[in-house]
Amino acid sequence: MLSVGDQVRWDERTWTVAVLEGARGRLVDAGGAVAAVSLPHLFADPHFEVCGAPRPQVPPFALLDALPDPVREQALSWERHVREVETGIPDPVGGTPRPRYDPAVHTLAQREAAKAEELTASGLPTSVATVRRMRARYRDQGVWGLVDQRTTRPRSAVGRADPRVVDAVVAVLEEQRDRSTGTLTRLRDQVRWFLEDQHGPGAVGVPPQSTFNRLVHALADGQGMLGTAAQRRWHASRPAPPFVPTVALRPGEMVMMDSTPLDVVAVLADGVTGRPELTLAVDVATRSICAAVLRPPGTSAVDAAVLLAEMVAPMRMRPGWDAALALQRSVVPYERLLSLDERLEGAAARPVIVPETVIVDQGRVFVSSSFLAACGSLGVSLQPAPPANGPAKGHVERTFKSVNQQFCQYVVGYTGSNATERGKGVEDEARWTLAQLQELFDEWLVAGWHARKHSSLRHPLLPHLELSPIQMWAALVGVTGYVPVPLAPDNHIELLPVRWQVINDYGIRFDYRTYDGKALNGYRRRRSGSSARGERWEVHYNPYEPERIWVRLPDGFVEVPWIHATQVNMPFTDYTWRHIRKTVARTADRDAHELALARALDALLKRAGAREGTRRERTVAARASATASVAVGGPTAGTAEESSPPAFVADVGESGQLDRDPEEPYDDLDGFDEGEDGNDTSSGDVRRYTSRLLNPYAEADQWL
Repeated sequence: MLSVGDQVRWDERTWTVAVLEGARGRLVDAGGAVAAVSLPHLFADPHFEVCGAPRPQVPPFALLDALPDPVREQALSWERHVREVETGIPDPVGGTPRPRYDPAVHTLAQREAAKAEELTASGLPTSVATVRRMRARYRDQGVWGLVDQRTTRPRSAVGRADPRVVDAVVAVLEEQRDRSTGTLTRLRDQVRWFLEDQHGPGAVGVPPQSTFNRLVHALADGQGMLGTAAQRRWHASRPAPPFVPTVALRPGEMVMMDSTPLDVVAVLADGVTGRPELTLAVDVATRSICAAVLRPPGTSAVDAAVLLAEMVAPMRMRPGWDAALALQRSVVPYERLLSLDERLEGAAARPVIVPETVIVDQGRVFVSSSFLAACGSLGVSLQPAPPANGPAKGHVERTFKSVNQQFCQYVVGYTGSNATERGKGVEDEARWTLAQLQELFDEWLVAGWHARKHSSLRHPLLPHLELSPIQMWAALVGVTGYVPVPLAPDNHIELLPVRWQVINDYGIRFDYRTYDGKALNGYRRRRSGSSARGERWEVHYNPYEPERIWVRLPDGFVEVPWIHATQVNMPFTDYTWRHIRKTVARTADRDAHELALARALDALLKRAGAREGTRRERTVAARASATASVAVGGPTAGTAEESSPPAFVADVGESGQLDRDPEEPYDDLDGFDEGEDGNDTSSGDVRRYTSRLLNPYAEADQWL
């Protein structure tokens, strides 16, 4: 209650209540300032309080339902007794007071004494002081004050365990987060040793094994301290709550990229099997898989960079695909988009999304200079996620699980997501080549992923309606607009890894390969004008096709072939070349050694193709053959058979693992030979002949 003369605290000042008139009052502070306020407004202010008086508390009525029934009934019974003592009527519905509790006849002290006698006579010994104490509790806390507080005391999860033992268990559990998983018996021994080191031998006893096990589970369950080593590491990598959801409001605003081994065994070539690696780009706003690439294990910067180019290009319809998979048959405003981008003619129903920000992990592929340059050339911002933090790119991590459940488990050669799910003879079941598996996956993306309803995609005006990725893209593109980004030939070359070389009399040499052509004649032993790069020239190369390089000259890029390309009649990659370098010893000068390497490479590929080589040689040739078969130049632009930008693959060893990191720096023992004399052994002009994996001129013709 508030009365005239009370001191109150409001608006960071102390006031005296001067006047109370109905629902209004006048307050006067120490300086004589007067304030007329509404009492409801005054009482609603969270900082208002009456000085020297406790603020009334609302009883926690919801907690009454959590009490045991006998405890709750006892509190409600006391409420009736207290109400009868104070008002003479036990129930709020009204009635006639009993003779001993009539306020008109008996004083409050007499009624308290009568209630104490009544409760004692009923078998519940009660004194007058107890009745008065219950009245005071009811006045301050309501029904909750009448509850037996012994039943509301919080119970410790560890019971009466020694706090020193509890601290030791927690310390040891934290210490072994990154260790291999052990038993609780080992943990008990470690706790005993910890206590001996901290308090001395025998000073603190360790509970018996069964009691110790209960104590450990009470402390560790739900805290990520038990379980497998992978589970403990995952829990430790989680960010501290509260969690902030990742929100993107327009296509391309936030795209997440990552790679993972696919749970399917593929036939690479010549009977060699292995699990390919899947690299995805997922748009957060639409949950679209903007681009996907399959290749043998070992993601390289080329794979990641070409994935960027594939995102901004429409996916072409393939022979044999159902007409319902065409973009023209989807919910997007096709005619309007076609007037803006002619590349959409004959395209499949996969969103075309230009990324603004790409979120990647700290893998060396995604933070390499090649990938950074590729992002810069397309105007894409790169945002690395914190190390070992899966939730930072949770959308793409969850997409991998969905791909496993919705696609992989239906494919012959499915391995399961872990060793316990792996079937017998999975390698013998494998029948799909890498190129065929890529084709199946691309078709599933259009027919399955982008057409399937997603629980996290909701229309802003219809929040109860689930949308598919293609429907969400159609809804957002009408608001944010659509700007096509066709790539020119030079843009594709820019996406390839770069190195800086000197143009000598004999051409350009690195990694025991010499590239030369007549187009370089005017630039031999000349400075490039790039002082930051030591006056060397910009050279782009493709580690999956070492037969040619691209050199940036003042008039643009020119393609320069390897001088010994005619010596090798089968496709090979940088991995194959490095294998030859390890097996062929250098016994002559540099030029003769390079020619010997080329001839040895051709002989190896020939023997492996005829099944005459060693197992290692057949494996090397199989990787090169699988690489070349993944993406071959498609038909002419504008046809239904036109393929999407090619997928790049890397070579792997016999075990199915990458024998060399594609991002490993080249051995420059024979590079930068500015002081040596050499002859121009090129056979003619620089040619623009078709690349097995990336023909930038043909790709540009498709997209322009």
